[in-house]
Amino acid sequence: MRRALITFALAQFLCSFAGSTVNVMISDISRDLDTTVQGVQLAITGFLLVMAVLMIPGGKLTDRFGRKRCFVAGLTLYGAGALLSSLAPGLGVLVVGYSIMQGVGTALLIPPVYILATILFGDITSRAKAFGVISAMGGIGAATGPLIGGFITSAVSWRGAYLVQAVLALVILELGRRWVRDPLPPNTSQRFDFGGAVLSGLGLLLVVLGILAADNNLWLTLGLVLAGALILTWFFVSIRAKERAGKDVLLPTVLFRNRTSNLGLVTQNAQWLMLMGTSFVVSAYLQVVRGYSAVGTGAVFTATTLGLLVSSLGAARFARRRAQRTLILAGFGITITGILLLIGLVSATENIWAFVPGLFVIGFGLGGMLTPSVNIVQSSFEDDLQGEISGLSRSVSNLGSSLGAALAGTILTAGITAAPGRSYTLAMVAVAAAGLIGLAAAALLPRGGPATLPVPPSERRAPTG
Repeated sequence: MRRALITFALAQFLCSFAGSTVNVMISDISRDLDTTVQGVQLAITGFLLVMAVLMIPGGKLTDRFGRKRCFVAGLTLYGAGALLSSLAPGLGVLVVGYSIMQGVGTALLIPPVYILATILFGDITSRAKAFGVISAMGGIGAATGPLIGGFITSAVSWRGAYLVQAVLALVILELGRRWVRDPLPPNTSQRFDFGGAVLSGLGLLLVVLGILAADNNLWLTLGLVLAGALILTWFFVSIRAKERAGKDVLLPTVLFRNRTSNLGLVTQNAQWLMLMGTSFVVSAYLQVVRGYSAVGTGAVFTATTLGLLVSSLGAARFARRRAQRTLILAGFGITITGILLLIGLVSATENIWAFVPGLFVIGFGLGGMLTPSVNIVQSSFEDDLQGEISGLSRSVSNLGSSLGAALAGTILTAGITAAPGRSYTLAMVAVAAAGLIGLAAAALLPRGGPATLPVPPSERRAPTG
């Protein structure tokens, strides 16, 4: 099982790395492909959004076709997309390779990672450790993406960063074939809810597109967000009706009747929104406003990586001494403090070192709460619902990432040339506001002892009729 855990952790690292590494290549890509910062932002948000939209269907497909088979298929598509992106002659091909192919590949391979980890590590303690390793590697991947991507971009080119991803995908694919086993047979009799997949995906897509349109047309933004909300409402009504008729659904409504899990999902969304929002804003500001190179921008993010590593190394010790609710509350408090440091110090001085304290504190805060949030959500349900809750959990997290890049990025790019300092501050304030929402959700979590949060039996498996 240790070998399987290594494979899972590397897969999560690779996908998180892909989401943040492009941030430091904004200037190089826009110059090479003759596009704009907004064009590259579209590709980044597209990648994150495709993951968010398809993660729920991806989790459901694992039950139908098998966890390992989806894992292998996802890695194959991901690697092919990375290779295509490295050869992109223009923004359109980059969107196809990076945003679509790598996004779809990630949506196929990530749900099996968390489902198989839940099944293979049966007891709470070992499962918490497994989630800790996987989540930590995800956070480290997101944090080191700017540094590694910046180094490769400066030493070779931005295309080299995609080639590295393709090679890593091939290596992980081979490890997965050798070391990963699926203890449960696929449920071939289960029907796939295509209607539910279309409604959920379309609703999420419209919401994020609405946020992206905010700097161009406020009425268009309101219209898209409202349309997305109405379609998502239609989705929930439809799955309830299908359940009553005894049909297979994309997501059983029991997943939304667990208060602990729901609050945990809110914290996950806020965490990844803060991480990706901060990454995009700081990266774009350093390159477009301060004129830093890709490697210089990536070097600044070493502070975030160090913060994540320090808190991740102490995660097991923290979990033994403190309740998961306490760790999440502390994580949000620390991360928000880091954002305030970024705003205050960067506004006070032009020195590059002004970014370091805030980024380190943000990394430390995020590293301490990523694992508890995942464990709370996954452990709220039994094995027969792991496919659904894993897909929902990863979708909510990736939706947070896409909202972070869309919301904070839209605020920044709207005034990055006319009033860069003001735009930077407003974007970071928006990220901090998301942190306050996550903090409020964490405060409502039930109190529990170290390593676990008690979930009432009535909440674990509610009737579906």
